[in-house]
Amino acid sequence: MDLAISKRVAAEALGTAFLLAAVVGSGIMAERLAGGNVALALLANAIATGAALYALITALGPWSGAHFNPFVTLVMGWCGAMRWRDVVPYILGQVVGAICGVWLAHLMFGLPILQWSAHARTGIGQWAGEFAATFGLLLMIESGRRKSPATLPALVAAYITAAYWFTSSTSFANPAVTLARSMTDTFAGIGPNDVLGFVLAQGLAAVAAIRATQWLFANEGPQVR
Repeated sequence: MDLAISKRVAAEALGTAFLLAAVVGSGIMAERLAGGNVALALLANAIATGAALYALITALGPWSGAHFNPFVTLVMGWCGAMRWRDVVPYILGQVVGAICGVWLAHLMFGLPILQWSAHARTGIGQWAGEFAATFGLLLMIESGRRKSPATLPALVAAYITAAYWFTSSTSFANPAVTLARSMTDTFAGIGPNDVLGFVLAQGLAAVAAIRATQWLFANEGPQVR
């Protein structure tokens, strides 16, 4: 692995780790302070996640593109925006980073590092929510990076903050995030048995987003980093 790809994968791993630390850590803090008010806890969780996303994309975007999401990476490869040989290292970095971010949140809040979630998230409504969240995210990213790259951090952060509330699943929209969140029995968790359904819905959304962007940007060439 050459130096350039090493730095980019490190940026992906670090960014995904801090994203998961923000998602899980703010969920733990929100649940502890909200006094049983789930709506207030979700609001705090959404705001913290959106703020972290904006900061992380702004800071690490110049290094790696700040994907932090295997399906974003796959779409970038498919659309010609990155080399296919870089796709697998990116995804490995994202998955490892996501798991480490969950463990960091547990460590900070004095919880057992290794645990599994008992939070059930399944059914057609949840899967539809994941499809909508992922399709919308990928469409925002593809349109933003082509038409308004300077606003992309704010665009993604705003979309995810909103999607926490307008989707039934609270918008995981990311297979690395979904897998890592099965490893925390906290506010942000998802039962391990429910991970596959979420990831399949996200994958279908990724395929649909590729087709949609191919149609929307049919006369434009790829934008390779």
